Amino acid sequence: MDLQTPSRLLLAALLCLSLAARADAPRVIDVDTRHTTGKFATLFKTSIGAGRANEGLRADWQQQLAEIKHDAGFKYIRMHGLLTDDMAVYKEDADGNPQYNFQYIDALYDYLLSIDIKPFVELGFMPSALASGDQTIFWWRGNVTPPKSYAKWGDLIRHLVQHFTERYGADEVKTWYFEVWNEPNLDGFWAGSQADYFKLYATSAAAIKSVNPDYRVGGPATAGAAWVPEMIHYCNEHKVPLDFVSTHAYGVKQGFLDEFGRTGTVLAKDEWAVSGDVRKSRQQIADSPMPGLELHYTEWSSSYTPADPIHDSYHEAAYILQKLKQVGDAANSMSYWVFTDIFEEAGPRFTPFHGGFGLMNTQGIKKPAYFAYQFLNRLGATELKNADQKSWATVDKNGDVQLLLWDYSYTLPEDTNNQQYYIRDLPAADKGRTAVRISGLQGGDYRLKIFRVGYRQNDAYSAYIAMGSPRQLSREQVQKLKAEASGTPAQEETIKISASGEFSTELPLRENDVYLLELAREN
Repeated sequence: MDLQTPSRLLLAALLCLSLAARADAPRVIDVDTRHTTGKFATLFKTSIGAGRANEGLRADWQQQLAEIKHDAGFKYIRMHGLLTDDMAVYKEDADGNPQYNFQYIDALYDYLLSIDIKPFVELGFMPSALASGDQTIFWWRGNVTPPKSYAKWGDLIRHLVQHFTERYGADEVKTWYFEVWNEPNLDGFWAGSQADYFKLYATSAAAIKSVNPDYRVGGPATAGAAWVPEMIHYCNEHKVPLDFVSTHAYGVKQGFLDEFGRTGTVLAKDEWAVSGDVRKSRQQIADSPMPGLELHYTEWSSSYTPADPIHDSYHEAAYILQKLKQVGDAANSMSYWVFTDIFEEAGPRFTPFHGGFGLMNTQGIKKPAYFAYQFLNRLGATELKNADQKSWATVDKNGDVQLLLWDYSYTLPEDTNNQQYYIRDLPAADKGRTAVRISGLQGGDYRLKIFRVGYRQNDAYSAYIAMGSPRQLSREQVQKLKAEASGTPAQEETIKISASGEFSTELPLRENDVYLLELAREN
């Protein structure tokens, strides 16, 4: 008989009890303002996406962009269709001589710069007078064929970039990014081969650098994190300028290039969807002959169709934060696709909430995803050491502290797609309580603000469902939904921090809840 068996059984029982107690214990976020990790990375607000350039001439589009610039602080904007026919950029006379016109682009870019947003210039699609074929994409018919003359394409790009230089100055244009085409690895977006794309890229890069060698150009702007090693290899072997790599990632399965969501998208259950692609791209660059290249994800989101109700749902806010946290500093920018539902790839939409990509809907009603970016923009410049994997803690130059925390829970049932699931009213299950402890504060009075996003908290979509999902909204209904998603604090009060310099609280947490806590010292 083994005399140690009873003691081993006792030890195992105690361990089980300990684990059970730990499972029931609240989540704890414990930070100290004296323990920092350095500058807080703000790759999330480097750039934001928009549908197409011509939409940027609309007054409501511009009003929404100004509002989100104020709240979220985006620095650049990227959009399709800068060179398509509705921007009236290129035509040829009866003898085939090119004629250029940049008046529409001027109106758009003048506005962007007036609100302190720079263009992340996507060069595409093909003007019909320069196109080698008639294949188009989207309701607005962006031509996706190679140029009939690469020399004329190069001349167009050179004239365009020279025009930017004359209008805005070389010092300004040096701060821009020029990206060649969009998703050329998909037949829908590029009717040529990979070799044809590389020729288009080389022609474009030569034209841009001929105006100023300091201007930045990159690509391949592919879907699904594709062609990164191939792009670098091509540019390195042929001595073609490459200042950055760009590509895209989305977090769903099936339904690719499905403008109306008819295939039925399914949110990927893989914990590292999107973020795993970003880290892979960074490693591919590190392993390449050009390891110092910048990496820009110029499109990303949970889903790649503008008919996916997850975009409208409160789940999206937590999803955004989870993916950005996982990415860390692996990318130089993560450009969310897109800022507004004023977006007409599938044509003008007929309902106020239709699963559009935007952070705001057509009427400017803020979706839960909007507040993920607004809250991120309210964080301070210095990050605090923090062992919790679903939060950021920061401190600003005034010594004020900010804590952004969330729960991310995958709730999509098996054998159900996004279009079936996220259109429902989806009450969030309880996830217990989260204990927050902040130490290292100076004693005195502080203004505490607590902001929330989650089910029926800054959740216009659930309120819209509760209205009966009307196909059209009255003025009163728009105002009611805007009031439901105003972003005002759920709690605000003055508290006193003792000489010990410690603050603590507990927060009730549900699936996919988001909280922002701000502690600002009062004078």
